[in-house]
Amino acid sequence: MTDAAKTVAIAADHAGYALKDQLRAVIEAQGLAVLDLGTNGPDRVDYPDFGHAVAQAIRDGRASRGLVVCGTGIGISIAVNRHRGARAALCHDVTTARLSRQHNDANVLALGARIIGFETARDCLAVFLSTDYEGGRHGDRIAKLDASTA
Repeated sequence: MTDAAKTVAIAADHAGYALKDQLRAVIEAQGLAVLDLGTNGPDRVDYPDFGHAVAQAIRDGRASRGLVVCGTGIGISIAVNRHRGARAALCHDVTTARLSRQHNDANVLALGARIIGFETARDCLAVFLSTDYEGGRHGDRIAKLDASTA
């Protein structure tokens, strides 16, 4: 595995920074490195800046997967999904986390810190990081997603 393949880029806005910091241990427990792109405190920031930063880290090859957290997970996932090759999935349980990897080849997990608790977030992240993409019939669909983004 390359260094990027072993690296997960993480970022959050002010609403999600505490959960992001808690989830760092889940990533490291799977033997992966963390590229923390901020924010690191409760001061108000704009979630698009942090979603874009994770997407850019994936596009640049600095990380193979990402984790983004904001209050609901919606806004930051929209920011990530504006980039070709970055596919963020907003997940609320382990089933959506698993299927986002298997069927959609999602490479960024989006979570809502005001929506789910730590235990659910931890379980979603663990499943997301340990589940492989199935390929096959899903490949053409992924190509269409990537063709429609900048």
